[in-house]
Amino acid sequence: MASVHLVVTAAVVERDGEMLVTRRGAHQHLAGMWEFPGGKCEPGETLAACLRREMREELDVEVSVGDEIYSVTHTYPERSVELHFFACTLNGSPRPVLGQEMRWMPRRELRPEEFPPADAELIARLRGAV
Repeated sequence: MASVHLVVTAAVVERDGEMLVTRRGAHQHLAGMWEFPGGKCEPGETLAACLRREMREELDVEVSVGDEIYSVTHTYPERSVELHFFACTLNGSPRPVLGQEMRWMPRRELRPEEFPPADAELIARLRGAV
């Protein structure tokens, strides 16, 4: 049973039918997988504040956080993740500042097997399969 419980936010940003995604670093949990950018909430931090901070830290960009479009709790062997996905609008151009790969991925190229298992339902929705 997972002993660590994390609250995580992620930005779902779309531009011309393409989604902003980043690749998890070699030393991170689920290394090498694509993900929607975001990160772990700090104690006392609101979900929106967390997402704005993470986007500044990871992609040097300000975002307008919109509606929550999906949430899920997923248990991995070593941790439980409560994941909140928000529709976001960029206020500037993102640039990866932590050495991570970033790209704009067309919806049709979103492949659940290339993302963390917790993202599977959202990806199915974005691809129009649900």
